Amino acid sequence: MSVRPRLARARTWAVIGAVIVVVGIIGAVISANMRFSAYDRFDPEDPGPDGMRALSRILSEQGIDVIVTRDVASAEAALREGENTLVLPDSPLLSDAQLTSLAHAADSVVVSDPRARSIRLLFDGRIQGYGPAVAVAPNCDLPVARRAGDVSVGATFTAPDAVGCYPADDGFGLLWQQREGATRAAVDGSVVFTNEHLASDGNAALALGLLGAHDRLVWLVPALTAGSGTTGATLGELTPPWVTPAIVLLGATALAAAIWRGRRFGPLVHERLPVTVRAGETTRGLGRLYARAGAREHAAALLRERARVAAAAALSVPRSADTTAIADAVAAATGIPPARSRALLGDEPVPDDRALARLAADLRALEARLTPSRPRKESQ
Repeated sequence: MSVRPRLARARTWAVIGAVIVVVGIIGAVISANMRFSAYDRFDPEDPGPDGMRALSRILSEQGIDVIVTRDVASAEAALREGENTLVLPDSPLLSDAQLTSLAHAADSVVVSDPRARSIRLLFDGRIQGYGPAVAVAPNCDLPVARRAGDVSVGATFTAPDAVGCYPADDGFGLLWQQREGATRAAVDGSVVFTNEHLASDGNAALALGLLGAHDRLVWLVPALTAGSGTTGATLGELTPPWVTPAIVLLGATALAAAIWRGRRFGPLVHERLPVTVRAGETTRGLGRLYARAGAREHAAALLRERARVAAAAALSVPRSADTTAIADAVAAATGIPPARSRALLGDEPVPDDRALARLAADLRALEARLTPSRPRKESQ
C-alpha cells in the first residue's frame, strides 16, 4: 500500500475518533445537567415549588430535630447518634453499596424519590408505572396511612414482602416494610412532600407521619463536592439488570457481522476500463443467473424476442408488425403450420427446464432455415 492511501485512512479514523469524543463530551454535559437539575429540586431548604422547605419547617416546629446533610460521611455520623429517621433519595451520586449501607444504618428510612434501583435494592420490588398526581384512598391497615386519608399518588410500586397502600395502576403509591428491626417506606415525594403539593388532600399528614416517627430526622441531599464521600453509581447500577448483557450481546453481534462482511471480499483490484467480455461468456453468465433464479419465462421471452427480430429482418417484415404477423410470414416462408409458428414465437408457457431447452433448439433451427447460407469463396 502506498503512502497516500495510508494517510487517507488515518485521516478518516482520526475524524471518526474526534466525532465520537465530541459527541461523548456533549452527552456527558447534558446528562450531568439533567441529573443535577432533577435531584436538586427536593432540597429541604428550597422555597420553590419543587423544594421541600415547608415540610422541613413544619417538622422543626413540631420538635423534630431536622439535620440536613450534603455528604455521605455526615449522614453516617448523624445516624450513629441515636434513634432517627433517614430521608434517602435515589440519587445517581450514591452507589448501590452506599444506598444499602445508609438504609441499614437508620432506624426508619423514607425513600423520598424512589426509582427502579432503590425499589429493587431496598424492597425487592419494582416500579409499576408513572402517572399524573391523583388523590387515592389508602385501602390498607397501616395507621399512618389511615390517619392521612386520601393523598396524591404519582409513581406506583409493587413488592411481595411489603405493605401496599393507595392502589393505582396495578401498583401502590406507598410501600411500607419492616426489615431487621427497622421500617422502610417508599413514596413519590414529588407529589406529596414538595411545597407545591404538601397542602393538597392528606399529603401533609402522611408526610409528617412518615418523617416524624422519631425525634431526629437525617435528611440527605447528596452533592458532588470535594470530600463529600459520594462515589457515584455506575451505569450498570442505574440501569435494569438486563441492559448490560443486552449491550454486550449487541456489540458482539455487530463485531461478528463486521468480521463476516469484511472477509467476504478481498483487496480491491485496479482494472482497465472498458473491459472486453466475450459474447459467449456473457450469454452463459446470464443463463446461469436465470437458471439459479428459476426465471424460465423471462429467458423464453428473450429467446423469442431475438427470433422474431431475426425473422422480421430475414423476411422483410416491418419492425412494427405484431407477433401474429411475423409468425404467419414465417409459416408462409418455411411451410411450418401457422399454429406451430405462433406457438414458437408467441407466449406458449414453458413448464420446465427441458421445455426451455427444446424451445431454444427449435428457435435456432427456425433461424437457420430463414437465414440463407453464404456461398463459399472458391480458391483461386
